[in-house]
Amino acid sequence: MKIYLQNHLRMNENGRKRAIITNVKPSVENGQYPARSAIHEIITISASIFGDGHDEVAAAADIHKAGQSPVHIPLKHLANDYWEGTFEPEDLGLHTFSIRAWIDHFTTWQKGLIKKHDAGQDISVEFLIGLEMVEKTASKSPKADQTLLVKYIDQFKSLKDDPDNLVNISTSNELSELMYRNRDTSLDTISPEFTIEVERKKAGFSTWYELFPRSASKEANKHGTFNDVKALLPRIAKMGFDVLYLPPIHPIGEINRKGKNNSLVAEPGEPGSPWAIGNRLGGHKDIHPELGSLQDFKNLIEEAKNYGIDVAMDIAYQCAPDHPYVKEHPQWFKWRPDGSVQYAENPPKKYEDILPINFETEDWENLWQELKSVIDYWIEQGINIFRVDNPHTKAFPFWEWMIKEVRAKRPDIIFLAEAFTRPRIMERLAKNGFNQSYTYYTWRNTKHELEEYINELTNTDQRYYFRPNFWPNTPDILPPLLTYGGENAHILRVLLAATLSSNYGLYGPVYEFGLNEPRPGKEEYIDNEKYEVRHWDWDQYTRIREIITRINKIRKQNTAFHSTWNIGLAETTNEQIICYTKNDKKNSNTLIMAANLDLFNTQGAYVKIPISNLGIDPDKPYIVHDLLSGSRYHWQNEWNYVELNPYEMPVHVFKIEQQQETSDLLI
Repeated sequence: MKIYLQNHLRMNENGRKRAIITNVKPSVENGQYPARSAIHEIITISASIFGDGHDEVAAAADIHKAGQSPVHIPLKHLANDYWEGTFEPEDLGLHTFSIRAWIDHFTTWQKGLIKKHDAGQDISVEFLIGLEMVEKTASKSPKADQTLLVKYIDQFKSLKDDPDNLVNISTSNELSELMYRNRDTSLDTISPEFTIEVERKKAGFSTWYELFPRSASKEANKHGTFNDVKALLPRIAKMGFDVLYLPPIHPIGEINRKGKNNSLVAEPGEPGSPWAIGNRLGGHKDIHPELGSLQDFKNLIEEAKNYGIDVAMDIAYQCAPDHPYVKEHPQWFKWRPDGSVQYAENPPKKYEDILPINFETEDWENLWQELKSVIDYWIEQGINIFRVDNPHTKAFPFWEWMIKEVRAKRPDIIFLAEAFTRPRIMERLAKNGFNQSYTYYTWRNTKHELEEYINELTNTDQRYYFRPNFWPNTPDILPPLLTYGGENAHILRVLLAATLSSNYGLYGPVYEFGLNEPRPGKEEYIDNEKYEVRHWDWDQYTRIREIITRINKIRKQNTAFHSTWNIGLAETTNEQIICYTKNDKKNSNTLIMAANLDLFNTQGAYVKIPISNLGIDPDKPYIVHDLLSGSRYHWQNEWNYVELNPYEMPVHVFKIEQQQETSDLLI
């Protein structure tokens, strides 16, 4: 028994600590990884907190940022021992927090005093107990607070025969705050520390446009350049995009170069795939000469910033057979018994023009340093966003180390993981530090599929580390819905992506021009830009482009779209109609979206608006303003009717503007 008690005391440090703290959030694998947040994004810190008996419990979160004074945030008890508080970070980088909880003897005393007084009982003994607590606290308080507490002590003594005034003085807000601020913290239960990584605004809200620089020329049959891309910046900015993503810009392998439509043999003059990186002219730190010079690239980066656009660079850790790494560091690759190098495969796909890097090489430390130096080099040239190709085929420990090292010096750097793979793998990459992640949105089409996926992303612990970026297409992926749905599908899918997720992107030219012919038997584009230079009529009008421009403007103007976590799903009477809300309470911005998922037929439904969650008075009518069409409707109560023709506009984006009295609507 003696040994048991000794061990128990060592485990608990102080057996007098009675508050219990469990289920702390945000927490990623019990604090092994940081949770993610963006600057000025409201962070909710919560836990289950309780104590034995009937004494009152109190709790707070202590938040630390290196080099700054700690921030103390009281937590509020909401229900069933669930406590929470909110914090709005103003600085980038790592923040740590812990939760402290304690038996709140003074509040327990105050509540007991009120109950006994209201019941007409004698409170003389209760008065002595309270007086003793205040005197003890005053004796250990700073001088300014001690002076105030002494005044209360004097009042206590002078009012000992005046119970009504004594109760009023004992429960005053000022005294409660003084006792809270100067309480004895020696018996506080303190949780382990957890980490939150605060990232820049664009990590949480961004709009991506992807184009191939070599197809940017306005002249037919001419290889595009960085200067051609620079000339397109006003167009891209006018459409409302703030991230311009470029596929790899490096020299393209000449050995095993792929031809048009992924043919195994390239014809003379065919450019090959930009993802087959490296040849006799250089590798990952070099630029394909037909695109221009390094200075041209830096000029593009700087000019883009003038339009509020960040250039995102593709990082593909793989090599063409003639990449300098293959000759200089053969130990970084897998060599087969016949002396050949193992090329990349993703069955049934084969990439004969690409060699995967062997992360099990005994020379892994030098490999890691070299790969990180690629990121460091392009950061020096002005890049602060990286889209990483197939990160799930590289070692997880490498990503965790590299991203942590990079952001220790540059917390503004953003990494987007392009990993269409199994859920647990995608989640691990996010935990390893990727700020944003491609998602399964591309293949979620029905109401049930969309609602289930939104719930998974926003109402589970994924929300603390997996930040989705919705893409309706990529150069590799032409979903069947876009193929058979035509213009209607393109408009619907971009509107859903833009209003469901705060981060979304698209592979631009083919999307806005509505190209949707697949390569036979494949879910990918025919005449794929990955394998040839295309020519686009950049001045061509399309309705798809007009609606993309409109929704991007709406996204910027309405702060409720700047977060993914504020989404609420609404009930509908038709499975072809999905309805959801977004609400920014801080800026009083409330939005309701209703979408027709039937690409070819008009559909209507009654939708149940969660008005109590949106702060709408159930006794008053309210106006919903469709920001896409400009129409206004008068609604009242929860259930209201919507009808959408997919050939006109498949989605309502309603903004709740104001509430009016019924009599006002009759004028």
